[in-house]
Amino acid sequence: MAQTHPFFSPATHGFVRVAAATPVVHPADPKANADEHIRLIEQAAEQGVDLIVFPELSLSGYALDDLHMQGALLDEVERQIRRIAVAAGEAHLVALFGAPIRHGDRLYNCAVVVANAKVRGVVPKTYLPNYREYYEKRWFAAADEIGASYPMVAVGGEYAPFGTHVLFEADNRHGFVFGVEICEDFWAPLPPSTRQALAGARILLNLSASNIVIGKADERALLCASQSARAMAAYVFAASGWGESTTDLAWDGQATVHELGAKLAEGERFAMGGGLTICDVDVDRIGQDRLRNGTFADCARREPAATHFTPLSFNARPARGRDDLIRPLDRFPFVPDDPARLDRDCYEAFNIQVQGLMKRMVATGSKTVVIGVSGGLDSTQALLVACRAFDRLELPRTGIRAYTMPGFATSEGTKSNAWALMKALGVTGEEIDISPAAERMLADIGHPAAQGEAVHDITYENVQAGLRTDYLFRLANQHNGFVIGTGDLSELALGWATYGVGDHMSHYGVNSGVAKTLIRHLIRWVADRELVGADATPVLKAILDTEISPELVPAKDGQIQSTEATVGPYALNDFFLFHFSRYGMAPSKVAFLAWQAWKDAGSGHWPSGTPDAEKVEYDLETIVFWLRKFLVRFFQTSQFKRSALPNGPKVVTGGSLSPRGDWRAPSDVSARVWLDELDANVPIKAPVEKAPK
Repeated sequence: MAQTHPFFSPATHGFVRVAAATPVVHPADPKANADEHIRLIEQAAEQGVDLIVFPELSLSGYALDDLHMQGALLDEVERQIRRIAVAAGEAHLVALFGAPIRHGDRLYNCAVVVANAKVRGVVPKTYLPNYREYYEKRWFAAADEIGASYPMVAVGGEYAPFGTHVLFEADNRHGFVFGVEICEDFWAPLPPSTRQALAGARILLNLSASNIVIGKADERALLCASQSARAMAAYVFAASGWGESTTDLAWDGQATVHELGAKLAEGERFAMGGGLTICDVDVDRIGQDRLRNGTFADCARREPAATHFTPLSFNARPARGRDDLIRPLDRFPFVPDDPARLDRDCYEAFNIQVQGLMKRMVATGSKTVVIGVSGGLDSTQALLVACRAFDRLELPRTGIRAYTMPGFATSEGTKSNAWALMKALGVTGEEIDISPAAERMLADIGHPAAQGEAVHDITYENVQAGLRTDYLFRLANQHNGFVIGTGDLSELALGWATYGVGDHMSHYGVNSGVAKTLIRHLIRWVADRELVGADATPVLKAILDTEISPELVPAKDGQIQSTEATVGPYALNDFFLFHFSRYGMAPSKVAFLAWQAWKDAGSGHWPSGTPDAEKVEYDLETIVFWLRKFLVRFFQTSQFKRSALPNGPKVVTGGSLSPRGDWRAPSDVSARVWLDELDANVPIKAPVEKAPK
């Protein structure tokens, strides 16, 4: 496979590589500062950076006080701007750095933008602090003092657009659009970056000096995170560090990159050498998120100032050959690898499920629920939710009528786990063998299996699945209760349920908003905390070790029926589901992200508690094979089941598949457009029928 194919470049998939630079500062020495800028620019180029951002007044130094007004210093700044522009052009990247710029007999605190060996624009600071340790109005004019008569500025030996009304847009990279603000600007109630985002900027850049005092780093990070979330953008922040004058202040060189509220990268603070904080931001993802968020577009329409920006174009670095992503990428989008966040997510998910069931019980006046317990993951999780709901409503668990219903292929292991769980939880447990009824139905319809033939087709399977659900509904009638559904979000995505009279249907589906990969961790979380009693913990852990199987077809050569051998690994399917349902990404991009996440089991982080046996890796051929299967199942063959989905609570940020919620689609479309996009842009043709080894 050719590693120079565009597929292997992050730029092909809408990523822009950014760097927040923390140079060593040489106060009042523009030439030495320019040397440091050029050194970091060259380092950034070696790592494929597209856009590098330096701190506020980085070319002169920030804490210069009245030296800002010295002509010799300002003349030297002008000379060094040209050097940096040429260096950035040779490095094929865009660079932003801070400099004091004279214009119309006034001095401005500015961000200078250079690309293609030219100064592309100069953006002055809008809000000048004049409180506590800052006295910028003593030296600088604010951006709104420019006036309409000075649309251009002479800088670095050439004229460039000047003002806060400019955005910068790459001609050759869709979505690579950025806006600029300076330090105090984003402490304002209405930061300039807000209107820049509304006008189309997907990357927001902050050149900052910002001295450090106790607690201020947290405040900056909070502002960066909140602005990236509210403006639906990436936010890159670079502050002054080592070398800046410490006459009265100190500097920590904070550098961060946030995207849609999440921190992607953070540099070392208080470092003594100049450094780079590099990561890839996903401007395509940002665009897709804005596309889905009508509020963003409505706000842009209601803000006239957002339409007054002038786009300034440049040519960005083109897509390169094979290059690994530099950004956090969850193997399990529904299961965070940070232990604290995983604990919080499990707490919230479990309680959402419990509260949903509690409300349904209160609304219907029910004191009885009916549930089928197979000894597998989904029915176990649903039963745990029911127990917790009954506990919180102060109802006896005996009102939970749990039934294990062995059929033709039920193993002794799962049946014994089901019974052990029901006993440990203190619910009313019973067993109904569905084999006689299934045999009668097969005989009635003239199925060959009734004559002893080994015909284990979908009819054979669904006779059993349908009977189980039929029994549960009639039992609910008999005991004046309702049926709790056990099917999960991942099964809904794949259509892995028997429609209507089968496990597709219930009175309330507590798992319908929870992905399979998260259910594993929820059960482990409940077991570890003994939330339903200590007696259940051993059997819960035994259930976690059981292979996922519908157990509808007898074992062959000692091998039980495997769900994942048919539909693919749930780890991959959940990855696909998240990126299609949450962001609507192109299949080739989903394949690229899956490959980056899963190609090396030894790299990155795994969710806490993940058994070593589950720490696997997948090559691109395997990913593409299962992705093709997913595309057909998700877009073409399964929507009719989701269109008739029972009620159930939305749980995960990836959204629900309820027709009353986040996913609405016709049931009779073709998956062709998604398959064609995948085939056209991924340099591999995986086998259509048989999974790669």
